[in-house]
Amino acid sequence: MPPALDAAPVGGVPPGPAAGAVPGAAPPDDPPLLSVVVPVRNEGPNIAPLVDEIEAALAGVAHEIVYVDDGSTDDTPAALRAAAARAPLRHLRHRASCGQSAAIVTGVKAARGAWIATLDGDGQNDPADIPRLLARARAEEAAGGPVLVAGHRVRRRDGAVKRVTSRIANAVRARLLGDATPDTGCGLKVFPRALFLELPHFDHMHRYLPALVLRQGGRVVSEPVGHRPRLRGRSNYGTLDRLAVSLFDLVGVAWLQRRWKRPVVEKP
Repeated sequence: MPPALDAAPVGGVPPGPAAGAVPGAAPPDDPPLLSVVVPVRNEGPNIAPLVDEIEAALAGVAHEIVYVDDGSTDDTPAALRAAAARAPLRHLRHRASCGQSAAIVTGVKAARGAWIATLDGDGQNDPADIPRLLARARAEEAAGGPVLVAGHRVRRRDGAVKRVTSRIANAVRARLLGDATPDTGCGLKVFPRALFLELPHFDHMHRYLPALVLRQGGRVVSEPVGHRPRLRGRSNYGTLDRLAVSLFDLVGVAWLQRRWKRPVVEKP
């Protein structure tokens, strides 16, 4: 992960009765069940609509929203301050852009919920899918231990180039890493916070979460989710940028898999 990470809290849920009055919010002193972590960079026009959708989807769930502004240069900071005044939202900011993985790590570390849902900030993931993924994650954990539920965008609403490159990358990755996940690039995932904090953190690690969770002894299941076209702004983490480092990332994650033996601890 890039070393120049400066994540300072710059907003939050107002203290006192106002915070408790937000629909779906946990009481101010109690940790919520779920923290929705949203990494963003120059997504000012998407902040308010997405926050409204998250709130509507999680009206019956004790939750918080943690946005991490990855060095935006547009009106994202102002949009986050406005959203924090009316929703259980906290936001942090990287002084300079450090990448999506760094933003997710910052958000998960700051989160208070036992469960984490990650969500892309461009509005293409549908927050209405979160409760279903959370329910499955809790059921899977009760049945067999720590689990990551990965969204599977069955019908991608991206351009042809992105769809083709993702299909190729998924096939190569699955063959090399054996992570048995059809769509690791989907930003919508649900997992225990404690499990994520045990994983190795590095740039672009969010694309390899299934393989890293399996390495850690957890399980991975996929759940079909909706996918929508981008309506506002443009992508800030480009396809060519991802392709340029994907080979090195694959080799690095494969090395991590082979250089770790998970011990089985017995009582003496």
